[in-house]
Amino acid sequence: MLNKLWLGFFFAAALAALARWIIGGDAAVFAAMIAALFDMAKLSVEVVVLLFGTLTLWLGFLRIAEQAGLIDLLARALGPLFARLMPEVPRGHPAIGLITLNFAANMLGLDNAATPMGLRAMRELQALNPQPTTASNAQILFLVLHSSSLVLLPVTIFMYRAQQGAHDPTLVFLPILLATCASAVTGLLAVAFVQKLKLFDRVVLAWFGGFAVLMAAFIALLASMSPEKLAAFSSLLGNLAMFAIILLFLIAGAVKKVPVYESFIDGAKQGFDTAKEILPYLVAMLCAIGVLRASGALDFLLEGIRLATQGVGLDTRFVDALPTALAKPFSGSAARALLIETMKTHGVDSFPALIAATVQGSTETTFYVLAVYFGAVGIRRARHAVGCAIVADLAGIVASILVGYWFFG
Repeated sequence: MLNKLWLGFFFAAALAALARWIIGGDAAVFAAMIAALFDMAKLSVEVVVLLFGTLTLWLGFLRIAEQAGLIDLLARALGPLFARLMPEVPRGHPAIGLITLNFAANMLGLDNAATPMGLRAMRELQALNPQPTTASNAQILFLVLHSSSLVLLPVTIFMYRAQQGAHDPTLVFLPILLATCASAVTGLLAVAFVQKLKLFDRVVLAWFGGFAVLMAAFIALLASMSPEKLAAFSSLLGNLAMFAIILLFLIAGAVKKVPVYESFIDGAKQGFDTAKEILPYLVAMLCAIGVLRASGALDFLLEGIRLATQGVGLDTRFVDALPTALAKPFSGSAARALLIETMKTHGVDSFPALIAATVQGSTETTFYVLAVYFGAVGIRRARHAVGCAIVADLAGIVASILVGYWFFG
């Protein structure tokens, strides 16, 4: 799947560039595509340099938590649930605890902590994989749920809106929460359908029912706050949670008489090795995406959607928000840039800008996640991971548009 997808990006870019040259007389498109190749190669190195520090830091702390027994404790507690969702993963396996920590960090918007935990989880799952170059069912489920990105506190979206002068930066909080829930649930259902997982098991329903009740209570609490209090609470909770996790790891290590400094260094070395292995996969994916963007293929797609929407007599205001939606699965930085551009062009509280902000918070950068997580363990055959992740992305985008019309239309 990844081979066909990667090749398809270049073919689509070539067709779009030829159309711009032959029909539009734009010969500069080829120079832009070559420039994009080198720019994306440079960006890949910059991303990996950042990952070196982040992975080294958090894998150091994770090593302390592992030796203190926290990961095993979390894995045992969640064993009954994951026995249904990932039947090939033994109960109490360290991957379960790491997956849970990754999801928790994502929910709180702690991206810096989520990635190292996720990569460690992927490595643990790879140790159980009978075909090292082909993604296992457990790895696919984990990646799709991670890329669907259930986020409870989208602090960065609030920050972008505040920077652009929004009267109420947190206005998109509930729409983002609804859209990201739609994305996560769709991703889970898509994988469950392909892998024939039994989601109507009593244990699974009990866990997800309890989580739904907690989510509803949390949403009710946040919805009762003023915009100023919500923004302050979001920032405080995210930072407090991150520091509390670090402190918990250190205290548990000290209580269990773990040599915390030596353990940190041991884990940090693993982070350095992991970041180094990611680079080739990241260069391959980001360069293909850069060429696709520079060719104008995404612009052609956007205009086609606008014409099709007009043709069936539907409102087209949402189309101005779609650049962010089209870029998000490919590049987080491009989606952020397009979000800010939409805010500046149409106004921070305009309908397209509100839809774009909701889309930005509803899903992850799917192909970046694929490149990083599968690249870290040498996976070349993604099987149904790409299809299920794209279905989740589409659900998040469609939900963002529908919720946007509900809240702001």
